[in-house]
Amino acid sequence: MNYPIYQVDAFTSEIFKGNPAAVMPLETWLPDDTMQALAAENNLAETAFFVRESGTNGADFHIRWFTPSVEVPLCGHATLASAWVIFNKLGWQSDEIRFGSRSGILGVHQTPDNWLILDFPNLKIEEQNTPPIIIQALDSAPETAFYVPNDTNYMVVLENEAAVKAAQPDMRKLKQLGNQGVIITAPGDTADFVSRYFAPGSGIDEDPVTGSIHSVLVPYWAEKLGKTKLEARQLSARGGLLRCELKGDRVAIAGQAAFYMEGTVHLE
Repeated sequence: MNYPIYQVDAFTSEIFKGNPAAVMPLETWLPDDTMQALAAENNLAETAFFVRESGTNGADFHIRWFTPSVEVPLCGHATLASAWVIFNKLGWQSDEIRFGSRSGILGVHQTPDNWLILDFPNLKIEEQNTPPIIIQALDSAPETAFYVPNDTNYMVVLENEAAVKAAQPDMRKLKQLGNQGVIITAPGDTADFVSRYFAPGSGIDEDPVTGSIHSVLVPYWAEKLGKTKLEARQLSARGGLLRCELKGDRVAIAGQAAFYMEGTVHLE
């Protein structure tokens, strides 16, 4: 059987920047172990798979995301990349798409100037003592951190943008967190806030641009900065720009996308 595959750089207008995602539209679901093997073969932060839905539950498609080693409950950049493929390669006529997912219904709106706006949940956080592994792995970690109960992440707030740029966490130690990822963030000089994201236990040492963590970052910084519209930068080597807005129990996360590649996967 042959299956189409696309690769799109998300949260950027230029190829070789932002976060690359593989996108595979399916007629019906493949076995889970096959999708996991495909994600490992693609060796990108995420591979997204989606199938058409009837629309009876409010969704046009159902989407799932796999890192090279695990399935994850929420992913922003691969959702944005999937929406780009649907809008630009699959002949979708509307400027709205609704994805069903493990994290509920996720909407994507395409603007006239080709920005894609993700409608994601506002994820709550719980302040707690920073886990010893994070303190050992990250020299600049404060004594308290934030845990995200409805995701698999911790968030650590640093003093400033320079501290986020300079951080060099010990990936071997962070890997001991298993599928838990670590967000580091601070108020920004080049944007309202900045961040980086590490998840070596899920097969991603540093993710280039991570849309889903902004479901946590935007509510946090909206409260701290006293504003609901924020510009965010992720300070990985590839880098990415996100325009965000807090909308009550939802978070709007907007980015651009750059098309890189399409092809065919052959499975015996």
